[in-house]
Amino acid sequence: GIGWRYYRGVETRDWTEAQTVPTVQLVHMGAAKNGGTLMLPGQLQAFTNAPIHAQVTGYVKKWYVDIGAPVKKGQLLAELDTPDLDGQVQQGRANLANVVAAQKLSAATAKRWNALFAQGAVSRQDKDEKDADLAAKDAAVAAARANLYSLQAQEGFKRLVAPFDGVVTSRTVDVGALVTTGTTTPALFTVSDQRRLRLYVNVPENYAAAIRPGLKARFAVPQAPGRTFVADLVASAGAVNQASGTTLVQFGVDNADGALQPGGYAQVTLPLPAGINGVRLPATALTFRDQGMVVATVNGEGRVHLIPINIVRDLGQAVDATGVSDSDHIIDNPSDSLSEGDKVLVATAK
Repeated sequence: GIGWRYYRGVETRDWTEAQTVPTVQLVHMGAAKNGGTLMLPGQLQAFTNAPIHAQVTGYVKKWYVDIGAPVKKGQLLAELDTPDLDGQVQQGRANLANVVAAQKLSAATAKRWNALFAQGAVSRQDKDEKDADLAAKDAAVAAARANLYSLQAQEGFKRLVAPFDGVVTSRTVDVGALVTTGTTTPALFTVSDQRRLRLYVNVPENYAAAIRPGLKARFAVPQAPGRTFVADLVASAGAVNQASGTTLVQFGVDNADGALQPGGYAQVTLPLPAGINGVRLPATALTFRDQGMVVATVNGEGRVHLIPINIVRDLGQAVDATGVSDSDHIIDNPSDSLSEGDKVLVATAK
């Protein structure tokens, strides 16, 4: 009887000690094979856009194209009447004729004095004075020609022409209107090349690593419901805007059919690579400790290891988090009493 009671006592003690080791269940949440998509607003802009300002002051004599009109490179958009500039050009021509006449007289005088100096009839001082006067007259002729060339070049700006093939998207002048030089005034015309557009998207900083060469984005616009367009990655700013915490990304869009308009809003869908959002975990696996949000895992020795995580997306019943991998044995519904290094028993693994 003593032996039997001793045996039962040892058995009871072992069972009691075994009950002090908590039993846990594990969850294995693998990284998604597909990284999903990211939807962001975008802005469409013309690939080439040129606001055309006046380079000379004058009055609009006539305009030839209105908004929406397709134009070719070099096509005349408007003509300006510039009476002040025309007077300056005539004055420049007269000034050039005057200095040319003075230069010819100085050249003839210098030639005669050089001949007299060779015969010893005049002093070197007198001869050098005539040569210096001829050099001054030559410089005056060059200055007058340069001034006339500048005025004639400005006369060319009386004709406003299209800088490239495109569409006139704005016109702010009419016949008889006074126009002045400078970019502070509104542009007289705006010409846009709409055969190819730029799509600008501000990508959040934590997704900037997903912007890689060869990326294709899909987008939709309100003016074409039910239709999806494709854009190719052109460039990334490579820097984060401190005010918005985003990186500006540019895509190229083929618009040969003219279905898209520059300046429009676009809803852009970007594909994300697998694993960019980390591992998807059930919300029940999360626990909050002194070091922040953590998950409890079981190592190969059956002991608890607490791993801090960073939640990328909160989906309600599940979260996408970084800091753990799909190979970690994560405890589901961890008890608040679990501490680093505690011994646990694994019941089942889902």
